[in-house]
Amino acid sequence: MSKILIIVLILLALVGGVIWKTRQPESGTYEKISAETAFSMMQEKQDMLIVDVRTPGEYAEGHVQGAINVPLQSIEAGDLSLLPDRDQTLLIYCRSGSRSASASKSLVRQGYTSVYDFGGIINWPYGTVR
Repeated sequence: MSKILIIVLILLALVGGVIWKTRQPESGTYEKISAETAFSMMQEKQDMLIVDVRTPGEYAEGHVQGAINVPLQSIEAGDLSLLPDRDQTLLIYCRSGSRSASASKSLVRQGYTSVYDFGGIINWPYGTVR
């Protein structure tokens, strides 16, 4: 009889955990978008920041017009002085898309609510500036 009771208690705990988890607010997520969508957003929306998460040297070699440089290492360290508004739309990119995904996840974990990752500058067909 005690084995049945233990199994029932375990099942109740599991079901309770599932119910509790589904009632919790959705944790923040970021949206992966295409270069085309990012470019369209840049043309339409004024209150946003374009964030290049590459190194300062990579940024200096060429970046998306209007982008600011906040390296991934700074984001992961919590050095977000250039990104004071956690509700501002952020368009994130790097060289190939790996660092932008890591930066986007980190930003969401740190409370940013409107994060869009458009991948790598290697797939950016709209030109760059120095």
